[in-house]
Amino acid sequence: MTTVFDQIRTGLAAGDVVPFIGADALADVTHGKTGAKIPATSDELILALNNGQPMAPRLMYEFPRAAMNIELKRGRNAVNRALETIYADTGWSRAALHDWLNALHLPYIIDLNRDTGLQQAWAGRPHTLIVGIARIAGGLRYKLFSHDGSAYTAAQDENAIDPAAPILFKPCGTPWPEPNWIASDADFVDYITELMGGFAIPPYLKERRKGLRYLVLGARLNRDTIRMLLADFIYSAGEPAGWALIAGANDKEKRFCARLGLEVVDADWRELADMPLIEAA
Repeated sequence: MTTVFDQIRTGLAAGDVVPFIGADALADVTHGKTGAKIPATSDELILALNNGQPMAPRLMYEFPRAAMNIELKRGRNAVNRALETIYADTGWSRAALHDWLNALHLPYIIDLNRDTGLQQAWAGRPHTLIVGIARIAGGLRYKLFSHDGSAYTAAQDENAIDPAAPILFKPCGTPWPEPNWIASDADFVDYITELMGGFAIPPYLKERRKGLRYLVLGARLNRDTIRMLLADFIYSAGEPAGWALIAGANDKEKRFCARLGLEVVDADWRELADMPLIEAA
């Protein structure tokens, strides 16, 4: 285990290892006024979208499916408004994982969560924000924003950003600097189709990412949506492709990671960061 952790830490320090962050990264994020945990996991998001009530078992299987049901009944804007209400709220605490990653000054992070925690951590650091978008009439499936260390500016194309700047990629959306969301099945079908076709990643990043390795943190890989996203985001990775820190990974997760060239490490990210292990909220 020590050898694996040493390899990961060395790669992070060199900027050759890219964190790929999932919902469990937000396990310790709570609201300063209510004490409530931020909705992040599939079940938590479904309950948040449905006034705290569970939905039918077939809809509870995965958040995009439930979001599609709500979209069909109440419109896409109902889902978007709910996500903005949750994630634009400035009362959420910072995740310990965000603070740890921020201290590493990494050049590239992929964050599947829709919160602004990492953006806030990088608020004083010039960087490029890439946000996933879907279901538009043609065109690319991302938006670029350049941050100068104080504020974001929308960039029309790659000519308006610094190609060497650190990258924060938020494929599923964020409310800041403008709300954009990938949530329902229809959103993901469109986004992943274009991701597979090469239209959801800026060309300069396709070159920059060649040979990089990846570190899956706070993410279970037993649902199709996250598996498809991961497979496309780590395309052209080095050999081996990296590591997935999954405590108690099941056989399905192990087989999937083996196909991608990811080594499954039975550990919590706090062990890698030399932090005390805590129970998830």
